[in-house]
Amino acid sequence: MAITDILSAKDIESALSSCQADDSFNYKSFFSTVGLSSKTPDQIKKVFGILDQDKSGFIEEEELQLFLKNFSSSARVLTSAETKAFLAAGDTDGDGKIGVEEFQSLVKA
Repeated sequence: MAITDILSAKDIESALSSCQADDSFNYKSFFSTVGLSSKTPDQIKKVFGILDQDKSGFIEEEELQLFLKNFSSSARVLTSAETKAFLAAGDTDGDGKIGVEEFQSLVKA
């Protein structure tokens, strides 16, 4: 499954263009612009499955750093500060990774 099966290419392009500069990524505005925050829990779970590159059931810090690349191979890598802030926002149980329920909550925040 491709991410464009769930999200429109136009919305992805718009969301990526809003965070091209280092330290400009804001997950709330990204999820809103890309259209993810208006998707069903099942659709969000499918996107989570794409982001979970190693299929561990969690999105770890290394996968978060490459978050934008899941939307476009030409997108930039998140900075260390962006990655840590994103992880801190999503990791509600403090285990150092984001599970599917945590991701769904983060998207709907």
